[in-house]
Amino acid sequence: MERTLTALWDPDAAYGMKNEQAPDADMPKGFVDKKKGSNFGAHLADVRRAWESGPLSLVEKQAVFMRYALDQEQGVIAAFQGVTQQAVSYRVERGVGKLTAHLNGDQYIDGYGPEVPPNES
Repeated sequence: MERTLTALWDPDAAYGMKNEQAPDADMPKGFVDKKKGSNFGAHLADVRRAWESGPLSLVEKQAVFMRYALDQEQGVIAAFQGVTQQAVSYRVERGVGKLTAHLNGDQYIDGYGPEVPPNES
């Protein structure tokens, strides 16, 4: 999900991504079946739709956007949103989790305990 989120706002990001299924560069070349190419475009379309219609709150969307589109560190996001770095970590994790659950057709289950105050989430 995180890799696809980065490419959501930067069309050139996909060119720098490593294909995990590709053989090592020093391996001999073999036959490539063009019909079995990458499904990255389909994943990107799914994530784009989830971003537009998913269940994220405004602060979660803001934190995820600043993290993956603007490549900001949590400290910068925390200063911008006026919350602690822990709250930003919670928002980013929760936002990505909600998007993933939405794409899988599942209900998001919050994996955090009471250590984050409710007014910072």
